[in-house]
Amino acid sequence: MAKITYIEHNGTEHVVDVANGLTVMEGARDNNIPGIEADCGGACACSTCHVYVDEAWVPKLPAKEAMEEDMLDFAYEPDVEKSRLTCQLKVSDALDGLVVRMPEKQI
Repeated sequence: MAKITYIEHNGTEHVVDVANGLTVMEGARDNNIPGIEADCGGACACSTCHVYVDEAWVPKLPAKEAMEEDMLDFAYEPDVEKSRLTCQLKVSDALDGLVVRMPEKQI
């Protein structure tokens, strides 16, 4: 179980416990966190679960795979370093304390 902080574009914070084995996207969906739409349901076929990972967490996450890199090209204002698709971030104890910020909109 990991405690993850989701921060909406307007600054509203949501701190939730997400079970190991789920994705960060599923944690948002299951806890009704606004700002992560996840239109493709986690298939890495869209960019509507895009977030900006807190700088301190960037080096702690696994590298982006090619498919995630490709989908991020379609995201709203992607950041080369901090942008991730939450459907590609599998929750484990190692993600306890993760902080992600939502973009102004999902496209």
